[in-house]
Amino acid sequence: MELSAGIRKRAKELGFSECRIIRIQPLTDEKARFENWLRQGMHGEMDYMARNVEKRINPALLLDHAKSMVIVIKNYATEKKQADPAAPVVSKYAYGDDYHDVMRGKLVELLKYIRENVPGSTGRVFVDSAPILERAYGRKAGLGWIGKNSSLISPEYGSFFFIGEILFDSELLYDEPKIINDHCGTCTRCMDACPTKAIVAKAVVDARRCISYQTIENKGDLDIAFKGLFGNRIFGCDICQEVCPWNRKVKPNCEPAFQPDRKFLEMNEKEWFLMDQRAFGDLFGKSPLMRTGYKGIRRNLEFLKTEGSDHGATF
Repeated sequence: MELSAGIRKRAKELGFSECRIIRIQPLTDEKARFENWLRQGMHGEMDYMARNVEKRINPALLLDHAKSMVIVIKNYATEKKQADPAAPVVSKYAYGDDYHDVMRGKLVELLKYIRENVPGSTGRVFVDSAPILERAYGRKAGLGWIGKNSSLISPEYGSFFFIGEILFDSELLYDEPKIINDHCGTCTRCMDACPTKAIVAKAVVDARRCISYQTIENKGDLDIAFKGLFGNRIFGCDICQEVCPWNRKVKPNCEPAFQPDRKFLEMNEKEWFLMDQRAFGDLFGKSPLMRTGYKGIRRNLEFLKTEGSDHGATF
């Protein structure tokens, strides 16, 4: 009991918004749903989604003798905005440093605390780095419910948060199962607002139609069928979250690593199109934008160009 309470306390000290400790159990009820999504090809070119399906359903396969999961969320909501309304738009999750690095560093510290109190124990930390159905486990841990846009939604933190996990090989005192009921009700704002109609059913997103997938995961040419629908978005998309009523009153994050560079916020439309590779690296070297790299951002900028525009002529 003292260790579990200590883990939650340490998690808060490290800046995590919420922390839950649950027993690792297979998500048998999610397997058919996930496999059906794969069969319909909704994962697009994300071939990694179709690998290690059994591990996604049962994370115990990721660590020998795994018994416990510590699952955390960290708020990244922000009130800060890009100054030029005509500038290419970047998703809020990419405003600061790469969350993989920030979250992983904090989880490593949390695991260190656990191992200091359980000598000889073993654990692994994950932030989008392993085949774990983290939103489903977040729901199982009582952190929120799965919304119509397939995001995990917290009554307190909305959906603008990151999720991370620690798998651990010792028994802990677990949180009482407390599934939060679906509070979306009859609201369909996220489905109605999606310009590419990527939310094809309740909690079902066809990644191939999603702006985030097209601008980040798609490694080839962008689908010409979506020309004019991106709304100047060049990296990710927040539309379905921005219209969600549960994100209206969420407090902005106070994590220093997630605060955007003033130079980025003040970039105007022309500066984006004239930016060279060196300037890109200087400004976004620690940013999630490095996932697509300069070449990917250039491709996305070219896709946004209006007919007759000379933007990007120096590329």
